[in-house]
Amino acid sequence: MTLVDRTEELGEELDRLRSEVIAMRGADDARYIRTVIAVQRGLEAGGRLALAVSLMPPAWCAGTAMLTVAKILENMELGHNVLHGQWDWMGDPAIHSTTWEWDFASPADAWKRTHNHLHHTYTNVVGRDRDLGYTILRMSPEQPWRPVHLLQPLYAALLAPVFEWGIALYDLEADSVVAGRKSVRSFLGEIANLGRKAVRQSAKDYVLFPLLAGPSALPCLLGNLTANGLRNIWAHTVIFCGHFPSDVRTFTEDDIDGESRGQWYLRQIQGSANFGGGFLLHVLSGNLGHQIEHHLFPDLPSNRYDEIAPRVRRLCGKYGVPYVTGPLWRQYLSMWGRVVRHALP
Repeated sequence: MTLVDRTEELGEELDRLRSEVIAMRGADDARYIRTVIAVQRGLEAGGRLALAVSLMPPAWCAGTAMLTVAKILENMELGHNVLHGQWDWMGDPAIHSTTWEWDFASPADAWKRTHNHLHHTYTNVVGRDRDLGYTILRMSPEQPWRPVHLLQPLYAALLAPVFEWGIALYDLEADSVVAGRKSVRSFLGEIANLGRKAVRQSAKDYVLFPLLAGPSALPCLLGNLTANGLRNIWAHTVIFCGHFPSDVRTFTEDDIDGESRGQWYLRQIQGSANFGGGFLLHVLSGNLGHQIEHHLFPDLPSNRYDEIAPRVRRLCGKYGVPYVTGPLWRQYLSMWGRVVRHALP
């Protein structure tokens, strides 16, 4: 039997795996996420305190390092995953997708619309998944080439340190207004929401805490800028390495016409890539080193991905489905190869 004939069998096995994890969720998972929250808040508090006396270089280095790690944890393992509803089953309003607002420029509701719905439903479908190149990068031969794409290696690199602001502007979906899929009134309302969030974010990191630092205001400001920049570069690296290595497939709208549950699962596997690493690397990447498992089961607790990854890989071997994985450095180089390759007509 061909893979096409066995796709529904694969889907049924993945459904059973999902049901097993849901049945096992419990106190250990709740303890994990609450521990991550406690560590993140402790690191942020320590970083803020150290930067308040950052005229002393050791304090600046320690404070900037702690704040960087805190922002990475909040963005990747907390914000991204909480907003996916991975912890809604706990019934804790403080760790719920409807109440969490993350330390990131894009308002949570705007990000959930473009990411949770559009991207995870239409993963790597040209013309439907706006995350495929974020409307500015050409990442598939099916995407039309324009002369501006010759510069995409440059602006992809420039995007990294300001990634949160690029995503915030992307989440406004200005192209949908031009195409008539979104009203101008709705667009203006979303600009206002983004403006309010941007003011709060900027005031917190670049006005309030530097002022509270008194004589250390300037080094505190530089520490906050550095922490945000490094967090953005790391998020850019993780997201791009999970979606754009050379072996990751893209699809056309014809490919998903009449798509079944099993075919949807198959597309998630073929449209994603993993990277290897230890426990700390996976926590700092929001467990998105298991991007394949995340795309298969976006609302399962992220700490479970490492546990189920070997089983997913065995299923892929059983059904002859490529399971794209490799060291982070190799996925990173492969991703940049794709950016450069598709910059050309």
